[in-house]
Amino acid sequence: MVDGYLPYAADAEQSLTADELLVLQRQYERELPRARVQTKFNYAWGLIKSAARNEQRAGVRLMHEIYDEHAERKRECMYYLAIGYYKMGEHRNARVYIEQLLALEPTNAQARSLHGLIDDKVARDGLIGLAVSGGVVALAGLAIAALFRKKST
Repeated sequence: MVDGYLPYAADAEQSLTADELLVLQRQYERELPRARVQTKFNYAWGLIKSAARNEQRAGVRLMHEIYDEHAERKRECMYYLAIGYYKMGEHRNARVYIEQLLALEPTNAQARSLHGLIDDKVARDGLIGLAVSGGVVALAGLAIAALFRKKST
């Protein structure tokens, strides 16, 4: 297990090495302009697993193309689109795709694991946001109190 989650959730945290990604890229480029769906999928998957935001975006773009053009690959695409959006911090989009997948396969352990990661991240971000806004409100209150004290003296 990874941090209490099924091993599947590790997909969202692990990246490929530059050499591994290069192998996928070269295969994809060799097959252009008509790359096979599996080759395109493998390259998109590798890009999504990257630590670099621009590569993640490119992977999500390619995965969307597969999602739109190949109905038989939608299930896999939903999962990796959710991972891509999760890694880019776009949690609302990540939820859309993982919840679509769970609507089709409610007992899918892989999808449930990722859904848990997304929910935890959203909750953590929400708590951080509350703490920051609470701090701002407290500082504003102190500033106002200081102004009133200054005026009353």
